Amino acid sequence: MFFDKKGNLITCADEQNQIISINRKGKIKVLVTDFKGLHFNGPNDLWISNTGGIYFTDPFYSRDYWTRKMPEIQAENVYYVQKNKAPILVANQLMKPNGIIGSADGQFLYVADIKANKTYRYTIAADGTLHSQTLFVDRGSDGMTIDDSGNIYLTGKGVFVYNSNGELIEQIKVPESWTANVTFGGKDNDTLFITASKSVYTLQMKVKGVNK
Repeated sequence: MFFDKKGNLITCADEQNQIISINRKGKIKVLVTDFKGLHFNGPNDLWISNTGGIYFTDPFYSRDYWTRKMPEIQAENVYYVQKNKAPILVANQLMKPNGIIGSADGQFLYVADIKANKTYRYTIAADGTLHSQTLFVDRGSDGMTIDDSGNIYLTGKGVFVYNSNGELIEQIKVPESWTANVTFGGKDNDTLFITASKSVYTLQMKVKGVNK
């Protein structure tokens, strides 16, 4: 999930494999339904760029509440969609893309390949397409976030913080088997919220998030 500039909550809704917008009154608007007539595997994570474009990962995790059990799109990709336009494929070299976050200046996009246990960095072109895939770190991730110093937060067995050079600078231990997601929030955007297997944790930080 990610808030857009108008305060709408943009979220992956994998019950019907869509991207939806929820306004402040709870009204739902469907933004994305398919790729060239085929149902998505199950939109999992997303990031909204400075221009309002939405990047999202589409891995296949079969859900108990699905009626279909086989994917219509065989590959697990990353897509980009601009307002009132059809989604385009922007990355198809990953095994199972999951976590995704962009830099504050809109220059770079980070995508975690959770199956390959790697996270990549892409350069974002003016038209929203991705170029220059480079390995950022040899670690995958579920959810991801970024702070105002450009540090990237990866999840899994706790939270791992890497600087923009891909160097591990901090490990936040979480007393549960899995950490699924992480984001900044609070009045001053300097509280780190961590969702784990059974609980939600908060941590007061010396840095702030850039997701506001």
